[in-house]
Amino acid sequence: MSPQQLPQNKKYLALALLALAQFVVVLDASIVNVALPSIGRDLNFSQDDLSWVVNSYTLFFGGFLLLGGRMADLLGRRRLFVAGLVLFALASLAGGLATSPGTLIAARAVQGLGAALLSPAALSLVTVIFAEGAERNKALGVWGAVAGSGGAAGVLLGGVLTEYAGWEWVLFVNVPIGIAAAIAATRLLPESRNEGARNFDIAGAVSVTAGLSLLVYTLVDANDAGWTSGQTLLLGAVAVALLAAFVAVELRSRAPLVPFSIFRRRTITATNIVGLLVAMALFSMFFFVSLYMQLVLGYDALDAGLAYLPLAVGIIVSAGIASGLVTRFGFKPVLVSGLVLTAIGLLWFAQVDVGGDYVSDILFPSLVAAVGLGFAFVPMTIAAVSGVEPHETGLASGLINTSQQVGGALGLAILASIANSRTDELMQAANGAQSALPSALTEGFQLAFMVGAGFAVVGAVLAATLISSKESRGHAEAAQRGDVAPAPSPA
Repeated sequence: MSPQQLPQNKKYLALALLALAQFVVVLDASIVNVALPSIGRDLNFSQDDLSWVVNSYTLFFGGFLLLGGRMADLLGRRRLFVAGLVLFALASLAGGLATSPGTLIAARAVQGLGAALLSPAALSLVTVIFAEGAERNKALGVWGAVAGSGGAAGVLLGGVLTEYAGWEWVLFVNVPIGIAAAIAATRLLPESRNEGARNFDIAGAVSVTAGLSLLVYTLVDANDAGWTSGQTLLLGAVAVALLAAFVAVELRSRAPLVPFSIFRRRTITATNIVGLLVAMALFSMFFFVSLYMQLVLGYDALDAGLAYLPLAVGIIVSAGIASGLVTRFGFKPVLVSGLVLTAIGLLWFAQVDVGGDYVSDILFPSLVAAVGLGFAFVPMTIAAVSGVEPHETGLASGLINTSQQVGGALGLAILASIANSRTDELMQAANGAQSALPSALTEGFQLAFMVGAGFAVVGAVLAATLISSKESRGHAEAAQRGDVAPAPSPA
């Protein structure tokens, strides 16, 4: 029995399991943010090192995603999914038990590696279990709702757990979920992998993983080291050289890790570019809204977490609506609309005031951004795997995940630098008076939100001009007929 021939009830149980795993992966990128002050106090972190509790996870997640996606195609998607879950759960346990900064940072890095194995495997399993068209659109609507709301839910859950159970539980909570999901996966999920010879491109794997990891490291450390420092320029140059070497290796390999023929598909290439920009805008929103609430409005961790609840619910609802709209109108118009709404939400956030209130400065722009993100995530994910051959689903899943992770790291690095520069400039003008800090922070956040909105606008323009309208309409027409959408032409 092929994966698409599973009984309908088992398909949706499998979807629930896969979506839960992705929810935990996305959630874990943000759940520790509100716990950082407690972690710093308990483990005696220096202020410079504390950010690596987040950065180490991002570094390994972003660096190994492409490798994880291709390994899923070659070694078995369920096998990689289960291995990633177990590794993720064990690393979470080690992190919760950590008694030193180095141990916790290492555990977070291994968590990121586990996430890089399971996340593309999970998305590729959704792709092979559900037939392309209306059925897959509904499944990816659920996927998009869960993935999109994970960041907001992470802040909420992190606040609750830190407040009532201690920071260790933002990590311990993953252990029972991961182990239970791994056991359930062996019963619910079909195995799926490429048939025939499975040659592994070691040179390509080493060069792309090293290149992506070094690129993410360079980006997340650029604010501390300085954008024009010798370290940033040297590491950036080495990262680019490694990625160039990867391209050279792939062009000569008989069994490349990434067959570049996939980039002849205009929609897949354009969607990954847009995914990079969406992540650049998205990370700015979660990061700077959290700082604004806690550093300017004076919210504690729990209040800041609860304030995100409408955003998370809004993303879930809008993602469900978006899957139906994609079936009716195609993925392109829904994606463009979502990016425009995301830009409007960020522009609204750019009006935050030092004496702001929750309803006008947080709630209303959150709801607009939630609809935008739901409308963006679902069609973007559908387009990223549209028309992909079964043997390339892990590759396509790894590509869109990598685009989003690199985009998130790049966007956060750029926007944090912009916000910090503006705040420092205003504090210098005020001779360092602490009474000027709330206003200086707020103006820095305003500027970051404005630039983040610009990323979303550029994404909307590129989606409108680069994504194939013909393929988008063809997807919708096939979905409405109940057919499998035709494979796109390379043009």
